[in-house]
Amino acid sequence: MIDSKKYVIGIDVGGSNTKIVGFTTDDNGINNLTSPLLVRATDPITSIYGAFGKFTTENKLGLSDIDRVMVTGVGATHMQQPIYSLDCHIVPEFSAAALGGLYLSGLDEAIIVSMGTGTALIHAKKEGNNTQINYLGGTGVGGGTLLGLTKKMTGIDTIEHIEEICEEGNLKNIDLRVGDISKNAKFTGVNENLTASNFGKVSDMASAGDIALGVANMVAETIAMMAVFAANGHGIKNVVLIGNLTTIKPVQDVFNNLASFGINFIIPENASFGTVIGAALYADSDK
Repeated sequence: MIDSKKYVIGIDVGGSNTKIVGFTTDDNGINNLTSPLLVRATDPITSIYGAFGKFTTENKLGLSDIDRVMVTGVGATHMQQPIYSLDCHIVPEFSAAALGGLYLSGLDEAIIVSMGTGTALIHAKKEGNNTQINYLGGTGVGGGTLLGLTKKMTGIDTIEHIEEICEEGNLKNIDLRVGDISKNAKFTGVNENLTASNFGKVSDMASAGDIALGVANMVAETIAMMAVFAANGHGIKNVVLIGNLTTIKPVQDVFNNLASFGINFIIPENASFGTVIGAALYADSDK
C-alpha cells in the first residue's frame, strides 16, 4: 500500500510480448513512473494476466490500490471484460505513442516515430492542457522486416544473436556508398559516406554478419529518411524515437550518424516503453 495514492496502470499488448507500467495518481494528477516491465507470451490473454500479476506482486499492490487500467496495442481488443474487478479502457495506439514520446523527451512538440514490427510517424504538439495528435502515416519496414529478412538470409532470428553477429559485419561488403560512384561527391555538398544503394554492392564473400548489418542499416535508414521528410514538412527539428528497435545498437548507430540532415534524433530513456507509458498518461490528458 502506498499511502492514499492510487495507481494508473498502462498495458501494451503486442504480438509476442506485453509491456506494463504504473503511475501514481493523486489530486495533482499522474506522476511517479514505476519501473516498466515486459512479459513474453504467444497468447495475448496469458501475457496480459502474466504482466499484471508480475507488476502487482513486485510493487506489492492490491486491487484496491489501482484506480484504472489503460490498454493499448494490437492485442488490446482481446480484453472484452475486466481484469479481475478492474475495468479496462482501450487507448488508440497512435495517441499512446504520441503522449509517451512527448513525456519521455520532455518536449512540447515533435515528430514521434514508433518503431515496432512496422513503423508509425505521428506529429504531436501540446497546446495548453491539450495535445494535438496527427498520424502522418507509416511504413511496413520495421522490426518485423529486420527479423524476417535476417532469418531468411542468415538463419538467425533472435535480436540478441542478430546484434552479436552485426558486431562482426562490414557495410563495405554490402552497401553502395555515394563515394563509390562519385569521386567529386565532397564538392557537391553530399556526404560521400551516405548510402547510394542498400545492398547495391553485395560481395560474394559477404558474411552472415555483413548481411545482418546490411539489413539493420537498411531498416534504420528507411525509417530515418521518412522521419526527416516528415520533420522538414512540419518545420520541426526534433524527432523522438520509441519502440523496440531503439534498443538495437546497429539501429541506434544509424540515427547517431545522421547529424548532417539537421534533424535532432532523440532516443530517450525507456524509449522501448514509450507507447505503454503514453497509454497510462492518456487517462490524465485532454486529447
